[in-house]
Amino acid sequence: MNEMVIINVDIVSTDCTITSGSVRIQEGKIAEVSTGTLKSSGTVVDGKGRKMMPGFIDVHIHGAAGHDVMDATPEALHGMSVQLPGEGTTSFLATTMTQSRENITNAIKNAGSFMESLVSGEGAEMLGIHLEGPFISEKKAGAQHPDHIIKPSVELFQEWQQESRGHIKLVTVAPETEGASAFIEEVSRTGVVCSLGHSDARFDQVTEAVERGARHVTHLYNQMSGLHHREPGLVGAAFMNDHLLVEMIVDHIHVHPDAVKLAYQNIGSGRSILITDAMRAKCLPPGTYDLGGQDVFVENNEARLSDGTLAGSILTLEEAAKKMKQDAGLSWQELVSITSWNAAVQLGVENRKGGIEQGKDADLVLVDEQGNVTLTMCRGTISYNAEEGL
Repeated sequence: MNEMVIINVDIVSTDCTITSGSVRIQEGKIAEVSTGTLKSSGTVVDGKGRKMMPGFIDVHIHGAAGHDVMDATPEALHGMSVQLPGEGTTSFLATTMTQSRENITNAIKNAGSFMESLVSGEGAEMLGIHLEGPFISEKKAGAQHPDHIIKPSVELFQEWQQESRGHIKLVTVAPETEGASAFIEEVSRTGVVCSLGHSDARFDQVTEAVERGARHVTHLYNQMSGLHHREPGLVGAAFMNDHLLVEMIVDHIHVHPDAVKLAYQNIGSGRSILITDAMRAKCLPPGTYDLGGQDVFVENNEARLSDGTLAGSILTLEEAAKKMKQDAGLSWQELVSITSWNAAVQLGVENRKGGIEQGKDADLVLVDEQGNVTLTMCRGTISYNAEEGL
């Protein structure tokens, strides 16, 4: 039997931490979690007293290491998959952009095929597709190409879902646009999560969208109606509506550290999800890159269009987690919620992701006291190891 034991780790869950514990891994699954030191006839890894967390889940990422979901090739998705464990990410949603119908179709078909050909443990697992656009507001397009924005269409979504082999799990929509209410109700009914974003919606329009089934907010603060004392907008609704899980890009570029703290004080660990919204320039040097058919200029850790509009990020979830912990004073248990557990619940995979429990996938991350990732395991395979001899 293929077995590994990781000893001498502080095992962090959403509600407790096991000090100096051990985890037994068999055939890619967690077979046993112990408060003591387990023995094994297989491989034994000394965790050196580090924190063991469930693998990070990024529900909003466009690309990394020169690859992009819209490249519509298996090589692009594979390149992302093998790169992400270096930042502690063990699963992700391949996120599309607002492009032509043909380009979106190609990207979705490719992603659906890729999901069904995954090799266990080879890299971060693709859990599905996040369709970001084209059903958004022209007023809040951001780096989404305005020429390809269209009103929400249930028929087109159904066509794309069929092309994806049923793997679209999350779709961003502006709730104030024509047809959005019926779209949100019908798509939510199928089990797909509707996310509110790239939107100029009023507070009451967001409230109606939630009543119709919306359960998610795309990158809080960015490209949405802000909080105003006479019109709370989408930001205010995200703060107040307990049905909404809320993404945030914590790179101190998209959101000011004090705005991060303000959001967390209102939303808390139970509804927050850290994302990267990263594009292909992540892990690459400064320069000019493509995002959704537009040139993006990367300099000083910022990715912007020629007019200065932010165009995704080059953020890693490792850095986002460290900044979030510092900004909001999070405990390790709270960090598990916002890097893994909440996303797993939102995507309906909490039976195998988001925790360190018997029977779940051995998606594990070891971090030091500063939050630096030292080892990442994807479904029982060590996919990243920062240190020789660990």
